Formats: sequence, structure tokens, C-alpha cells
Amino acid sequence: MQENFYVKRLLTDTHAVFSGRLQRQISIAAALLMAAALFPVAGCKTEHKADVVATVNGHAIMKSEMDKAYEQQLGQQQQRPSSEDQANSLRLNVLSALISEEIMQQRAAKMNLTATNEEVDAKLNEMKARYTEDQFNQQLAANHTTLDEVKHDLRRSLTQNKLLNKEINSKITVTDADVANYYNQHKSEFNSIQTHYHLATIQVTDVPSAQPVNLQNSKATNDAEAKKKIQALKNRLDSGEDFGTLAMNYSEQPESAANGGDIGFPTAEQMKAADPVIYGAVMKLKPGEMTPILPLPDTQTKKTAGYAIYKLLSIEPAGQRELKDPSVQQAIRQQLQGGRSQLLKNAYFEMLRDQAKVENFFAEQIFKNDAH
Repeated sequence: MQENFYVKRLLTDTHAVFSGRLQRQISIAAALLMAAALFPVAGCKTEHKADVVATVNGHAIMKSEMDKAYEQQLGQQQQRPSSEDQANSLRLNVLSALISEEIMQQRAAKMNLTATNEEVDAKLNEMKARYTEDQFNQQLAANHTTLDEVKHDLRRSLTQNKLLNKEINSKITVTDADVANYYNQHKSEFNSIQTHYHLATIQVTDVPSAQPVNLQNSKATNDAEAKKKIQALKNRLDSGEDFGTLAMNYSEQPESAANGGDIGFPTAEQMKAADPVIYGAVMKLKPGEMTPILPLPDTQTKKTAGYAIYKLLSIEPAGQRELKDPSVQQAIRQQLQGGRSQLLKNAYFEMLRDQAKVENFFAEQIFKNDAH
């Protein structure tokens, strides 16, 4: 069976340069599952304004919204689409995500779960806490956004989180019996033939991002800021501050910041293949020790795109892991919770989509123009 069950993500993922994501937090994957259902029923023509690309229960989604989301999505990619067909395919995906989000927002409004002004202001103040007023305004300018747009996106994000917490997360229960059953059925997966190294990381990149990934919404926007920030964090670590707490508050690694920087249990072989520099630095550590500041290379260009510090949390020797091991229980619980959460979300999105009246005029236009 799979020897690397513990590896939550390959170290190569930790080296990626994480650019700005769509502030919309609806899963593109879930939206794509619904894409086939987004075309209007043949023969049902609805008059609409030219700048309206879709409607959800009569609520218009404007072309300007789609264009903005499209440009944000392009910011994550190495190159722009090479043809109009590719560009329109991406626009369709982006619009599908916006439609899904609007369906969710309307559902939340019906359940009186729309984020309040007080909740939005509290989150905004949390974001602004580490900046002076001038610095915060500079951040807005760097991300090509306005305060009103930030508040608008915060409200929608908080609203969606409230809805999913009530409708999805509250319905997920993983019992001790579930964990034990999974372990008994997959015991061989916990018998490792290689030593694993439990690592945590704090990463800082020089790529601007509009998407907050840490509790302080802290983001360097150029190399000078990245160097200054990582050095300040290293100084705080050297003075005894908790690694996990600093990672949650300041790390710019989206996949691990919320977990205190935890990136799982790679093997020495995986680390060496991912980056020999990091491998060499980690191999010198004892559990509880940290690497110096290391360069964070772009996986495409191999040029330095940021900086990182790694902490060796523990060394897991080869052999059979027992169910009584807390790390085994935690890994299984996360596996089961994640699987159930995704299943419920997919079902929930489909249910809401079936209940909504969606008209995708942009999709209709593409089909009409290209189907000859």
C-alpha cells in the first residue's frame, strides 16, 4: 500500500510561488461539475442587457465582475491564454464560480446568515492591525483594489463561511470507532519502510497577493520586503517565540499557515528530490531545531522568489505505526473529515444548483457564435 500516507503534501508544493487567488472562495472544481447544467433550455430566450453575462434567480452578474475575476485568475498563471478559445474557456470557468458563489450568497441570505457590518468591520480591523493607515493604503494600491471592494469581498467570504459551517461542518462527525475501522482496513499504509521527517515551515514570497492566507493578512510585495519580514520573524523565533503561532500569523504558505506551518511527514528521498538545499539543512537538525533562512525557489524558473525557515518537529523511524500513536489518529481523522466534507459540499452545491434558476448568457453567446 501507500508508504507515504503521512505526506500531506510534497515538498515541491511548498516551493511554489503563491500568487493572488480569486477572492471568491467557491471551489472551481465544484463549479465545473455544474458547468454542463448552466446552459439555458433550448428555445427559452430571455432579453438581457449587453453587460449582463448571467443571472441567478433574476440577480444579474455583470461582465465587469467576470472580467475582474478573469484577470485575478490570470495572475496565478505563468502565461496568458494563447488563443481566444482558451481565454473563453477560462472565462466560462470563472463565470461558473461566480454563479456558484451567487447561489450560495442567496441561500445564506434566506437563512439570515449574511455577515453583519460589525463582523465585516471586525475582520477588517484585524487585517489592518499590523499596518499604519499609510501602509494599509499602500497595500490596497499594490493589490489594485479599494476599501469598498475589500469590505465587499470580506462580507461575501464571511457569509459563505457562516453558511458552510452551519450546513456542512456542523454535520461532520468522525468517531473513535471510525478512526479504528479505517486503521484496521489500511494498517499496511502505516508500515513505513523509510524514516519520515515531520516538518513545519514559515514562508515569505515577493509576489503580491490579494488573498489573505494568515491571521494578520501579512504579505510582502517585493524582495526587499520579503527579506525584511523573514529576518524579523527569524529574530522573533531566536528570542523564543512559538513557531506555530508565528506561522499562523505571518507565513505566506496558503496550504500550511492555518496549521501552524505543518507540511507533513516527507521522507529524506522526497526532500532531496524537491530541493537539495532544504534537504541538506534539515538533515543537520535535531527535533525541535530550525534551519537558517533559506531561499525559496520558483519551481518554473528556479530563481529565488522568497524565503523560508523550516523546523524539524519530530523524526518518525521506519516500521509499523500503531493506532495509539496520536499522529496516526490525527492523520486518519483529517483524512476522513476531508473526504466527508468534500462529499457534502459537492452534494450541497448540486442541491442548491437544482433549486436555482440560472441563465448563462455568456455561455449561450459562445455556443451560438462557434456552433456552425
